[in-house]
Amino acid sequence: MSNPQQLRYSKEHEWLSAAEDGVSTVGITEHAANALGDVVFVQLPEVGDTVSAGESCGELESTKSVSDLYAPVTGEITAVNQDVVDDPSLVNSAAFEGGWLFKVRITDEPAELLSADEYTAFTAG
Repeated sequence: MSNPQQLRYSKEHEWLSAAEDGVSTVGITEHAANALGDVVFVQLPEVGDTVSAGESCGELESTKSVSDLYAPVTGEITAVNQDVVDDPSLVNSAAFEGGWLFKVRITDEPAELLSADEYTAFTAG
């Protein structure tokens, strides 16, 4: 499994795209999706909600467990992926493409986000 180089990663296994006009896309990594198993339900924050870096902002439920979704940055939710709400299996089949979860207008970015190589090393350990 390869982690796209252009993304940054949290230690809670979320990925974050580079900001376009101050807005970044957030999803969970293939590593997290594989660990969860088949995702059957996704609860996302709502457009207009404010999320805080490192804090829970939703849930992913799989056939194995329920896991919190953590915000990798602080900001305002500008969009949610309704396709994933309607078909949670997209998280498993397209974690880095169609399985994105939400978009956030960043107001504060933590320093501890990892590069793809750092995240790969983190998950290997």
